Amino acid sequence: MSTPLWIVIIAAAAAVSFILGITYRKKIGEREIASAEEEAKRIINESIKSAESKKREALVEAKEEIHKSRSEYEREEKTRRAELQKQERRLQQKEENLDRKIDAVEKKNDTLSNKIAAVDAQQKEIALVKKSQLEMLEKISGFSVEEAKAYLIATIRDDVTHEMAMKVKEIENQYKDEADERAREIIATAIQRCAADHASEITVSVVPLPNDEMKGRIIGREGRNIRSIETLTGCDLIIDDTPEAITVSSFDPVRREIARLALEKLIQDGRIHPARIEEMVAKAQREVNATIKAEGERAVFETNIHGLNPEIIKLLGRMKYRTSYGQNVLNHSIEVSHIAGLLASELGVDINTAKRAGLLHDLGKAIDHEVEGSHVTIGVDIARKYRESEAVIHAIEAHHNDVEPQSVVACIVQAADAISASRPGARRENIENYVKRLEKLEEVSKSFPGIASSYAIQAGREIRIMVKPEDVSEDQMILLARDIAKKIEEELTYPGQIKVHLLRETKAVDYAK
Repeated sequence: MSTPLWIVIIAAAAAVSFILGITYRKKIGEREIASAEEEAKRIINESIKSAESKKREALVEAKEEIHKSRSEYEREEKTRRAELQKQERRLQQKEENLDRKIDAVEKKNDTLSNKIAAVDAQQKEIALVKKSQLEMLEKISGFSVEEAKAYLIATIRDDVTHEMAMKVKEIENQYKDEADERAREIIATAIQRCAADHASEITVSVVPLPNDEMKGRIIGREGRNIRSIETLTGCDLIIDDTPEAITVSSFDPVRREIARLALEKLIQDGRIHPARIEEMVAKAQREVNATIKAEGERAVFETNIHGLNPEIIKLLGRMKYRTSYGQNVLNHSIEVSHIAGLLASELGVDINTAKRAGLLHDLGKAIDHEVEGSHVTIGVDIARKYRESEAVIHAIEAHHNDVEPQSVVACIVQAADAISASRPGARRENIENYVKRLEKLEEVSKSFPGIASSYAIQAGREIRIMVKPEDVSEDQMILLARDIAKKIEEELTYPGQIKVHLLRETKAVDYAK
C-alpha cells in the first residue's frame, strides 16, 4: 500500500470518528435536555401542588380568623347593648326621681307663699298694734320716742360708767397686790440665789511692830525716816502710845495700802534709811499695781462680763482698797452685778446689760478722793469716756436717783444696790453719830419758814422737803432750795454732796354725801 492511501484512510477514519463523536454528543445532549425538561415539569407540578396546598391552608386560616373576629364583635356588641340598657334604666330612674322632687319643690313653694302671705298680714297687724301702743305710751309718759331713747341711753351710760370705774379700781387694786407679791418673790429668789459673805473693813491700816524700839528706827534721826515715808506715800503715820503698832492714815486707800506694804517690808528687812525707804515704796507700788490689775480681772471673770476697757478694769481693781461704811466696794459691786443678773433673768430683761451696769455702778468711788464731784457723776464721766452703752450710763446715773430711772435695767440696779447694802453685816457705822447727823440735817432744813416736813434719805446724801403750797410759790421754791443748800454747807460737815429736793403738792378733796 502506498503512502497516500494510508493517509486517506487515516483521514477518512478521523472524519468518521469525528462524525460519530458529534452524533453521540448530540444524542447525549438530547437525552439530557429531555431529562431536564422532565425534571422541570416535575418541579413545576410539585410547585403547583404546594401552592394549592398553601392556598387551601391560607383560606382555612382566613376563615377561622374571620370567624373568631365575628365572635368577638358579637360579644362586644352584646356587652355594649347590656351597658346601654343599664344606662337607659338609670336615666329613667333619675327622671322619675327628678319629677318627684320637682313636684315636692312646687308643693313647698306653694306652702311657703302661703306662709309669707300670712306673715305679711301678721306684720301689718303688729305694726298697727305697735303704733297704737307707742301713741298710748307717749300720752301716758309725756315723752316722745326720741326723748325716751335719749333718757334711757343717758341712764344706762351713767350706770355703765359707774360700774366700769368700780371694775377698773378693783382690777387696779388686784394688780397692785399681785405686783407687790410678785416683786417680793423675785427679790427673795434673787437674794436666796446670791448669798455672799460680808466682813466689815476699817479705813485705817495698822502695822504691827516686833517691839517698841522699832518705832524709833522708823522715826529716824530728827524724824528724817518718817518724813521720807510720808512724803513718798502721801500718808500720815500715827505713832502714839499703842504698844507695838503704827497706824497709817490716808483718804486714798491705794496710797494707804502702799504705805502699809512698804512699812512691813522695811520692818522685815531691818535696814531703814531714806534710800531703802524709796526702794521699798517703789517695790510696794509695783505690787499694789499688780494686785489692782489682778483684782480687776478677777471681778470681770467672776461676773463673766466681756469687752471692758483695760482702764476700767484697773479702776475696778482700785475699788478693792475702797470701803463704804465698812463694806468693800469691789465685793459690793460684784455682788450687785450678780443680784442684778438674777433679777433681770426673773423679769426677762437683758442679763448681760444688767450685770454690766451692776458691776460699774460705783465705778466713781475708785477715784472720788482725787476728782471733784459725787461718785455718780465721776462714774458717768468715766463710762462715757470709755464708750459704754447708754443703758449702762443711765443705770449708773440713776442708781441714787440723781436722775429719774427711765429703764428697767436702771430700776434693777437700784434694787440690787439696796439689797447688797442692806444685808445684815454689810455696812457698819456708829449708829449714834449717824442718827445725830441725819437729825441735824433735818433740823437745818426745818429752820426755814414754809416747811411742812423734811426727811433725810439715801444715808444722808439727800434731803426731801415738803413745803406748804399756800406759803411757798413755785418761783420761791428755787430760791428756798438754794438757801437751804447754802446753810447746809455752812453748818454741817459731810462726805461728798447732799441733794436738796423740794416738793410742793396741791390737793383738792371733796366728799359725796
